[in-house]
Amino acid sequence: MNICIVAGARPNFVKVAPILRAIDKAKAEGRDVECDLVYAGTESDATLEQSLFDDLQMRHPDVYLGVDCSSLNELTGRVMGEFERYLLGHPTDVVIVVDDLASTMAAAIVTKKQGVKLAHLVAGTRSFDITMPKEINRLVIDGLSDLLFTAGEGASNIVTREGVQLSQIYLVGNILIDTLRANYNRFRRPEILGQLGISDQEYLVFTLNRKVLIGDADNLRNMLKAIIQASGDLHIVAPLRGYARKAVAAQLATINANLDRFHLVDPLGYLEFGYLTAHAKGIITDSGNVAEEATFNGVPCATLNSYTEHIETVRTGTNVLVGEDPNRLSEVVTDMVSGQWKKGSLPDRWDGRSAERIVQILLS
Repeated sequence: MNICIVAGARPNFVKVAPILRAIDKAKAEGRDVECDLVYAGTESDATLEQSLFDDLQMRHPDVYLGVDCSSLNELTGRVMGEFERYLLGHPTDVVIVVDDLASTMAAAIVTKKQGVKLAHLVAGTRSFDITMPKEINRLVIDGLSDLLFTAGEGASNIVTREGVQLSQIYLVGNILIDTLRANYNRFRRPEILGQLGISDQEYLVFTLNRKVLIGDADNLRNMLKAIIQASGDLHIVAPLRGYARKAVAAQLATINANLDRFHLVDPLGYLEFGYLTAHAKGIITDSGNVAEEATFNGVPCATLNSYTEHIETVRTGTNVLVGEDPNRLSEVVTDMVSGQWKKGSLPDRWDGRSAERIVQILLS
C-alpha cells in the first residue's frame, strides 16, 4: 500500500509524527506499506526549523509543493495544481489530509478528482460558524472523505448527523496525545525559566494566535489588564511570535501597571513548550491544541474562545471557555490562581494508540 500524508502548516507535524512511526513499525513487521510525507509549503519555510524535526524524532517531508502566498484562494488553487502533478507522478492508494487548512481542502479535492481514497485526520470538528474559512474547509473535506478519523464521540456524532455512513467513521482518539505520551519524559525545562528565576507552578502560560483577538486593540488591552491584575504574585510567561507578539507588546506599553512579572519570551521548541505547559499553575490560550494538552496534564486552562472543536476538554477535562470577555477572564484567572478549579479526567481513547489504530484501519 502506498500512503501519502499531506501537511499544510507547522502544527500538523505534531499529529503526523506518530503516524509515520506506526507505519515504520508496520513495515518492520513485514507489512507491505510505503509512505510519502508531502508539505504544501516551501523547503525554506522559517517555521520548520530543524529543532522541530529533532524534537519530534521524525524525518523531513519527502516532497515540498513549494506554495507560499497569503491569499487563501490563490493558495488553494496553487496547491491543487501542484498536488495534482504529485499524484500523477506517484501511484497512491490513500491520501491522509490533516486538520482544516485551505491547503488541506485543496489536497482533498484533488485526491477525489483523481479517484484516490481520501482519509481525514481530524474529522468532525465544527465551530458552527459558517463565516469562518476553516469551517467551510472542514465541511468540504469531511464531505469528500472515504475515511473519517475522529478524536471523540462528539465529533463522530456531528458527522453522523451530517449524513456520513457509520462504516466510514472511526473513533481513533486524540493523535496529539500519541506525541505527548511518546515525548513526555524527553521534555526539557526552558532555560528562560532559570534565567528569570521562576520555579515550577509559579507561573501562568499565555499564548495568542486568533486574528480576531489580535486585531481588536482595545479588547486585547483590557484582556491583558485582566490577566495581569488577577495573576497576583504569579509570573506570566508568554512565548509569542510574529504579529501576536508585536500586538501584545504594543498594548503592554499602554498599560499603567507593574509589568515585572509579565515576560514576553521567544517561541519555544516542542519539548521546551511541553515542559512549560505541563508545569504551569495555569494556562490562558486561544489554541485548541494547547487546551487538549492541558487536559492531559491536568493543568487548569482558560480558552479565549466561545467554542472548542474538542468539547471533551470542557466536559471531561480541565478546560473552561472564556470567550473574549475581559471580566469573565478576570474571574476565571482568579479561580485559577486560588486553586478553585474543577477536577479533570482523561477523555476516551487518549491512550497514545491513535496512530496505531489509524494504520491498522488503513492496512485492513
